[in-house]
Amino acid sequence: MTPQTRVKERAEEQSSAMSADQQAMIRMLANDLHRLNHSIMKAVDAGVSVELVRSARHHGGDGNWGDLLIPVIVTQGSHQAA
Repeated sequence: MTPQTRVKERAEEQSSAMSADQQAMIRMLANDLHRLNHSIMKAVDAGVSVELVRSARHHGGDGNWGDLLIPVIVTQGSHQAA
């Protein structure tokens, strides 16, 4: 059974006080995150571990910011004990 991430639903709930343009961007982001989460699950099922790490923070100049991410991939034979 595939876990439900509810990214799209949570984003829509949080965007109710935003402008139409902002809401459209949040829907686009939620859709992209849903696809990313699906790809991560497929990669894990294929035998790799995936960790998303912030590589930078983008600042919009008016106080808004967003984290930019890179994947760190660990293959089955190179896992380290925690």
